Amino acid sequence: MEIMSGMGYRTLKTAVGAGLAIWVADLLQLEFATFAAIIVIMCIEKTKKKTLHTIQKKFFASILSVILGAVFFELFGYNPIVFSFFILLFIPVLVKARIQGGFVTSMVVVLHLYTVQNADMNIFLNELSLIIIGMSIALFVNSFMPNLKREIENYKYKIEQKFEVILYELAAYLRDSERNWSGKELLEAEEIINQSKSVAIQDVENHFLRKQNKDYYYLEMREDQLELLNRIVKMVSIVSSLGIHVKQKEMFAEYLENLSKHVHSGDTTEISLHKLEQLKASMRDTELPTTREEFELRANLFYLIYEIENYITIKKMLFAKISN
Repeated sequence: MEIMSGMGYRTLKTAVGAGLAIWVADLLQLEFATFAAIIVIMCIEKTKKKTLHTIQKKFFASILSVILGAVFFELFGYNPIVFSFFILLFIPVLVKARIQGGFVTSMVVVLHLYTVQNADMNIFLNELSLIIIGMSIALFVNSFMPNLKREIENYKYKIEQKFEVILYELAAYLRDSERNWSGKELLEAEEIINQSKSVAIQDVENHFLRKQNKDYYYLEMREDQLELLNRIVKMVSIVSSLGIHVKQKEMFAEYLENLSKHVHSGDTTEISLHKLEQLKASMRDTELPTTREEFELRANLFYLIYEIENYITIKKMLFAKISN
């Protein structure tokens, strides 16, 4: 979401949060007040969950650094060599604790100790206050997130449009093997699905109690359907290349064209599957093939019907998954 040209929503939150952190730290007359702003800047992430995970790592790393740093400097003195040795020993500790993401903020805390050359309770409380202020403000300002629902719905509409074109072009290609279709909608649909899945994941991560959502399930469903459509396109190309005109091919083309008019987020799978069963029954009732070429064509048509049945079943499974 863009607030104005060149400025994103996250940038605005960072700017407001950083200024607010310095103001609060100055109000409490804390030393190194600007450190609270640095914490805000380093903690604001793209989603709420990522922000919370970042804050957890930086908090524990910073507390650990002020405790170990105080002990280290008091024992060995405040000089550059001691500081270098502290870093060499401290990094493996962070890695072992899996909080190495908090290394930079923890080093700033240690440098504060080094600067004042003191490790009493006052400096500890000062650093703790700065850490709490910065992280609390970062969590607060990042609780304001744009609603991604409209963006996801727009992506879903674009995907459905591409699927409509693909199914219609498959029907048209069965009727006319000379039809010129590049198949670009297959690649475009894949790109849109990938983009929309990243937005859906972001939406999930902006809700602490939500592990998945219906939109993400929907996009996974479309991804699986697209994989099938890629296979169907190849088979339709084979059927059309045979150059034989039989009424069964027209019957299937008519079904695909009808299916292309009903690509949307609603559940029409039972109707589509029922019509497909009717199509299979009608094709079985027609006269037997008289040539080998016609036999091959009709066998391929039945394979296409099987794949389209899978295509519809994938969507049917989505609604079963959502209802559960």
